[in-house]
Amino acid sequence: MDKIDGYEIQKTASIQTTEQDAAFLYQRKEIPEHMSDVNYYKINEDAARRAKEMNSFSDYKAGSATAGYRQMVDKAAGIAAAQKRRVDPMYHEKIDRLLDSYARRLAENMNNGFVIDARVPSVLIAGPANFPARKKEKQNAARDRNMEEWKKIQGLLDRIKSTGTGGISADDPDAVGKLKEKLENLEESQEAMKLVNSYFREKGTLDGCPFLTMEQVQRLKSDMESSWHYGKSPYLPWQLSNNGAEIRRVKQRIEELERKAETVYAGWEFDGGYAEPCKEDNRLRIYFDEKPDEAVRLELKSNGFKWSPKAGAWQRQLTANAFHAADRIACIQPRTGERPAGLQGKSSND
Repeated sequence: MDKIDGYEIQKTASIQTTEQDAAFLYQRKEIPEHMSDVNYYKINEDAARRAKEMNSFSDYKAGSATAGYRQMVDKAAGIAAAQKRRVDPMYHEKIDRLLDSYARRLAENMNNGFVIDARVPSVLIAGPANFPARKKEKQNAARDRNMEEWKKIQGLLDRIKSTGTGGISADDPDAVGKLKEKLENLEESQEAMKLVNSYFREKGTLDGCPFLTMEQVQRLKSDMESSWHYGKSPYLPWQLSNNGAEIRRVKQRIEELERKAETVYAGWEFDGGYAEPCKEDNRLRIYFDEKPDEAVRLELKSNGFKWSPKAGAWQRQLTANAFHAADRIACIQPRTGERPAGLQGKSSND
């Protein structure tokens, strides 16, 4: 048994039966709203049945692999829905992509597991005489590799839970405004720490400090009595230094985003498609007239581009690195003979 967010789930590989079978085996009187848009991928019921027959004397219950798969995906959908309620709507699309990736990769992993389990029968089924021990070793090695992949897939749940809980994203249309608010708070904190230290040097106590609440006074007194507090001032030099470094970092990021807002990005045409920067969504998008072959898709992925079904394009965040990555992909080079990065860098003031 394995656990997902506190729920015990039997890890089974899967394939899909007909819609009628699935409906019969996985009945839900009412589909919760957060599950209405979940994509379920095909689970190989035939492979699941063969795997069962090769490893157990008990009969396989038709559709049970599909039911187990859907139960796990539904638990993941519940996690995704809970995270959406906690974070800014701008992160909802990313959560949906992670959920879909979880559902797709889980189905692939389960189906692969069924195929592996059906390669060699259990010794209880085949008997010890002439048992293919070497084949069994290879099967177990394949099982281990598949289990490692399964663990990585479960890691997607942690990524869903952490989405939108980090710093201020450049994708946020109000990123500059939020950063300026953060900068103001940091500068106020820096000034307050200096004033408190100055008051303590003059009075020799924190009592009556007009820059602190009673709760803050008590907390600082407790800190100063702790073993880690090696200095005589309420706020130590490293605290002022770290806060000052964060102030400089935020200022630099504001300048970069403001400079980026003034930049005019240029798209280009290439044989078989075109590239288009989208400042509104903060993405560089690559559109193909026809579906690119596997080699091109692998090259796009290796350079940080991901397929977006919503946009109908391959895309990555709109940064200078995106254009340098495009430079490395031979099939999307501009018809003009220039490099994608060489087309950029113009300012709206030029």
